Amino acid sequence: MPLVFSSPPISTTTAHLLTFFFASTYVGSLYISKHARLSFARSRSNRANGAPYEKLQDERWRDDPSVIKARLLAGSLATILNCGLVFYILWFVVGGRPDRFGVTLETMIARLGFKTYRLDMDLILPHLVTPVLFFGPLFGMYLGQHLPFQARYSLQVDVVDKFTSWVGIRNYIMAPITEELVFRACVIAVYHMSGASANRMIFLGPFSFGLAHVHHAWDTFNRYGRNASAAKRAIIMSLFQLSYTMVFGFHCSYMFLRTGSVYPAISAHIFCNIMGLPDIAWELRAYPTRKKGSSLSNSH
Repeated sequence: MPLVFSSPPISTTTAHLLTFFFASTYVGSLYISKHARLSFARSRSNRANGAPYEKLQDERWRDDPSVIKARLLAGSLATILNCGLVFYILWFVVGGRPDRFGVTLETMIARLGFKTYRLDMDLILPHLVTPVLFFGPLFGMYLGQHLPFQARYSLQVDVVDKFTSWVGIRNYIMAPITEELVFRACVIAVYHMSGASANRMIFLGPFSFGLAHVHHAWDTFNRYGRNASAAKRAIIMSLFQLSYTMVFGFHCSYMFLRTGSVYPAISAHIFCNIMGLPDIAWELRAYPTRKKGSSLSNSH
């Protein structure tokens, strides 16, 4: 049976520091290996239209297969390290006794949300929450005949090609799993051990998740020319990404606490990465005769 503590075994300050460590090791791991680091040309001619530059042969961009493979390995190792740290903290709290290894492992598994289910609605319903929130974009896909079993849906293009490319493996499999384990499971585990309230875990924890995406600004800055315009674009895009990743983090943190499981958060992350951000204006332009339906479904 998992351990239950009568008083918080770690302080709030310790939880903050551990959260910073989780985020730093995960993001920092992406830059340790030279194969995982990005490489850009030192000088570029200015472009008037603000379009990104074409990749040069000697550059390494984040979507290059070699970069993706190196970063997947680094992120996976960082995830294992952070989950192991949660185990070590729990084991340290119980005195590091060998006879408490089993119960410590069981406690870590429970606190990281590796929950076992019976075959009932509790297994299914949490995974349907996020798709319901995307009812508007799904309705737009229905109008465009892009849903499964509709005319414009292709199993090869929409499933096989998407999920078997290195970009797809990163975006739809490895990133959702590793990020939810680190920024949801590990972060909430240490805040829970510090005695934090549910509101603090829901609204404070995702800050590290949002900030962990700010490093993409370097990629944007370089791909758009390393000039003032590129810097402005990078800052705006990073602030926007920080905002919506934090909001998404609130949603996943709530589901984690509500279900005690990390699996709904992972499935939500995968689903959101597949769907992307809703483009309501495009849907209204594309289907002018269904404006009322599109507006109602997106307002839902």
